[in-house]
Amino acid sequence: MKTLTAFFVTIIFSSVVFAKADECYNCHNSLGDNASKIFTGDVHFSKGISCSGCHGGNSRSEDMEQAMNASAGFIGVPKGDVKTEVCIRCHSDEKKMRSFGSALRTDQFRLLEASVHGKLSLSGKERILQCTTCHGAHGVRDVKSPLSPAYSLNVPKTCARCHSNVVYMRSYNPALPTDQYQKYITSRHGRLNLMHDPKAADCADCHGYHDIQAPGVPTSKVYKTNLPSTCAECHSNKEYMSAYKIPTDQFEKYSEGVHGQALLVNKVSGAPSCNDCHGNHAATPPGVTSISKVCGLCHTLNAELFASSPHKKAFDKNNYPECETCHGNHLVKAASVSLLGTDKEAACSKCHSDNRNVKGFKTAGLMRHLLDSLSSSAVRARRLIEEAEQKGMEVSEAAFKLRDAGQAEMEAKTMVHSFDLNKFTGVVKDKGLSTTKEVIEEAHDKIKEYYFRRIGLGISIAIMSSLAVTLFFYIKKIEKKDGSDS
Repeated sequence: MKTLTAFFVTIIFSSVVFAKADECYNCHNSLGDNASKIFTGDVHFSKGISCSGCHGGNSRSEDMEQAMNASAGFIGVPKGDVKTEVCIRCHSDEKKMRSFGSALRTDQFRLLEASVHGKLSLSGKERILQCTTCHGAHGVRDVKSPLSPAYSLNVPKTCARCHSNVVYMRSYNPALPTDQYQKYITSRHGRLNLMHDPKAADCADCHGYHDIQAPGVPTSKVYKTNLPSTCAECHSNKEYMSAYKIPTDQFEKYSEGVHGQALLVNKVSGAPSCNDCHGNHAATPPGVTSISKVCGLCHTLNAELFASSPHKKAFDKNNYPECETCHGNHLVKAASVSLLGTDKEAACSKCHSDNRNVKGFKTAGLMRHLLDSLSSSAVRARRLIEEAEQKGMEVSEAAFKLRDAGQAEMEAKTMVHSFDLNKFTGVVKDKGLSTTKEVIEEAHDKIKEYYFRRIGLGISIAIMSSLAVTLFFYIKKIEKKDGSDS
């Protein structure tokens, strides 16, 4: 109570002192205009900054002509970029800001100028956005004040004033959606915002403040490869997230997973980032029943096969998250055959054993056996092809055919999601093993042909050598006979 009383006393005292010094305010206040009314709540008013601080003129003169004379620096109502230039006269001057007891950064204008909002408007005469666009005028509040349009809870509505205006936004970027705010208030972040939780992410938390860049710019906080780190600013902060009782190791796990490695290490732009699974403005964790839909956006065939599999009904009955049950969520490892089968490490073993859900246990074992057979057969075929090739035999056709076996192996790994042994066997045997069998036979034939040629060549050399020796001695015999006759 004492603190509150002291606060109001300070405000009243400041107003009295300020009013004595500022004839601009006194005059406008006597006229009862709105600007002077809301200025009493302005952060600049509390710092003793006169109307002339922005509008120029002589605030100590009671004479209107003198007070509002251009020779005294009076500029009237600032227009266009002049609005921002008025602000930066102080806000880009560190020494001046310190004189007001402010610890605010003084590089806001430099950041704004380089941002997407710093570009020229359609008229080409001013920037798209001025300081007053977001912070207001006359009633400017500290951004930590709930009354400031730049206060966390108010930021979404402040941004929406332009970004939800279809006509306005279309004139700048027809491709940019204008339903971000509507989506945001359906998100987990937006719902918390509506419940007056200032810690919930708002537009500025993800896009930045004065330095906002278009999402496609590599320095943007929401650029594909930057987004995981942006989300992690809050979601990896244990203290910040403690009230929400959710894990804070998502970024760490994602970075180690196949998706994170593809995006963050290998820079594969098509690899999923946080928003690809959780959404952008409508960010909400996928529910148990919607996880397969999220994964299915990229893994379409796998999702379709699973949806028609016997597992679909069982997962729904037990309320198991579909893809996540076998593959995990943030720490998604590259799929390998080790997930399939009856080993303890296999995902199948979580639900199937030799005395629990036995049919599935046997099916998993058979599938793994068939897949291992195809893999080992393909390896054997490849080695024989390489051996024949090293011996100089033409094996390009067989090597090309072996690609079909590789394709069948990949198709079989996809077909696992159908959990249909007949379909799976059809792919492995009819497409895979039959191909590797042909390739192995062709490679064997080529190797046999090689040895046949080698033996043939040896025999030919031996015969030719024998003929040469015989001819040599025959010639010697003729020469000896001719010598004795002469």
